[in-house]
Amino acid sequence: MAASPQFHWDAPDIKRKYDHFMKFGAATATEMTGKNFDKWLKDAGVLDGKNITTTMTGIAFSKIAGAKKKTNFEETKKVIIGVAEDRARQSKRSVQEELDDITEKLSKLDTPTINNVIKPEAQGVYSRLTDPKKYTGASKERFDDDGKGKGKAGREDVDEKTGYVAAYKNKDTYDKTHGN
Repeated sequence: MAASPQFHWDAPDIKRKYDHFMKFGAATATEMTGKNFDKWLKDAGVLDGKNITTTMTGIAFSKIAGAKKKTNFEETKKVIIGVAEDRARQSKRSVQEELDDITEKLSKLDTPTINNVIKPEAQGVYSRLTDPKKYTGASKERFDDDGKGKGKAGREDVDEKTGYVAAYKNKDTYDKTHGN
């Protein structure tokens, strides 16, 4: 019987890395999900879509996790060994050599990376949405020409008892145009 493949990093270090990725996206998680396992391998450069794919890792993960779909620390090590065994069948290298490559890459990685995070820009859409000069309809009436809010006067129709309807623009022009 062949010797079981060995990890080449100390247990506290691998456990710390496992904990970082296990809790990624779920701070109270106690076991690794397949999604987080793939993120761990992808961030470390192990999962490259060519030699080691998500299909390969998914199968290895499912074999160990079973119906519970999560793995603890010791089970995750077995999944990594399963990935190395699968890779060794495709290459002309031993399981131990593949495992050494995988664990070396994983050992260099510290914490999960957050990619494709878009930070809002104040100049972008927010400046257009908050520019009162571009407001129309009832919203336009809530601001003066300088863009300052009119307060209560901009929110309520105040009856001025002039005979004109609210917001009529040509108030007091009838007499001037008809000579009365």
